Amino acid sequence: MRDEDLDFHQAITLRDGRPAVIRAMRTDDKPRLQSAFAKLEPQSVYTRFFSFRKSIPERAFERIAEIDFVHLAGLVVTIGSGADETIIGGASYVGRSDADGARVAEVAFTIEEDFQGQGLASRLLAALVMLARRHGLVRFEAEVLSGNAPMLAVFQRSGLPLRQRRESGVIHLDLDLAPAPG
Repeated sequence: MRDEDLDFHQAITLRDGRPAVIRAMRTDDKPRLQSAFAKLEPQSVYTRFFSFRKSIPERAFERIAEIDFVHLAGLVVTIGSGADETIIGGASYVGRSDADGARVAEVAFTIEEDFQGQGLASRLLAALVMLARRHGLVRFEAEVLSGNAPMLAVFQRSGLPLRQRRESGVIHLDLDLAPAPG
């Protein structure tokens, strides 16, 4: 683990011109994450978790303390600052060793509906790719509902070599993280 990753902080500008920040998730984010989740439409919850949920499980908050960007990564996108800081999106990956010993991770995203179309998932993916490469991960995996065209487009536009297969309304994606030669 690299301490600078736990302090990851990247100022960005949304497509509508508003300033935002992509940063590492912190243990003090629990109330902000609860608030962000409460604002999600039920269909967005289903699209992200493949089930309807009323709240984030307590174990998910406990795991924030385990973020090391080797086994677990968590990033949030925020607007505002201090007491007015609001989470508008997030992304995570859970790393593991594949059968051949390669380090891979399952990646997932959630963007609050009012901020979809602002390029946040693409920005989060780029940040996760950089962090994953730094920690020796070679592939991202993702499960996306076949009807989630915007998220599928994010992966397809990522520039990463991509393999996909469909199974019962779910698209399984493998994204190769090896840096492009050159």
